[in-house]
Amino acid sequence: MRTIRSNDRIPCTRTSVHVIRRGSILAGGLVVVALLATGCGIGSERKAPAEIKAQQIAREKTELMRDLQQAKAENQQLAEQIKALSVFPEDKPLNPYKLQRVKITRYSNFYDKDNDGTREKLIVYVEPIDLDGDAVKAAGTVDVQLWNLDNLNGQAMLDQWQIDPNDLRKLWYDTLVSANYRLTFDAPPELDVLAEPLTVKVTFTDYLTGEIFRDQYAIDPRLDQ
Repeated sequence: MRTIRSNDRIPCTRTSVHVIRRGSILAGGLVVVALLATGCGIGSERKAPAEIKAQQIAREKTELMRDLQQAKAENQQLAEQIKALSVFPEDKPLNPYKLQRVKITRYSNFYDKDNDGTREKLIVYVEPIDLDGDAVKAAGTVDVQLWNLDNLNGQAMLDQWQIDPNDLRKLWYDTLVSANYRLTFDAPPELDVLAEPLTVKVTFTDYLTGEIFRDQYAIDPRLDQ
């Protein structure tokens, strides 16, 4: 038997070349399969085009729904203004002021006007305020509601009233320290005004512009007057 030394040359036959070539092809194929399986190491970070498109459509749908809700709210406000304007005559004078808000003042409460020990009158003080922060005698329609927000098992709204512009202008109450509308109503006969706090809600519709302003105020009829 011949011993092969390190410097001896091994003859290269066709068979050996064929084996080497097949081994190279097999190794290359395994590398390609591995790369396809792993995505060159970033397959977990890449997203398919269909998934990206679906996410984009979902974002656009969310934005459209938000815009739709905002448009509905604006349309509702415009509809209320148009409804309010439709009952006013067309020959209204130019608006001498610009209302910013209306405020129910802190003196709103139940009062005993005939000194019989029963607070039979609800007096609500409503102050229209212009852009300069001053109280103004703004013409309009006032809707007043009395609520018991703690009454979860019965009727939460206890009573409501409406005052038109012609009657409202006669109720302006001007003193050295304040100026507002003083609205007086009969308390609901079945109401125990000394029992629990109640809430007054006011909606003021500006006669000249049709703009609608709202405010609410929690009154505690148990406080001494």
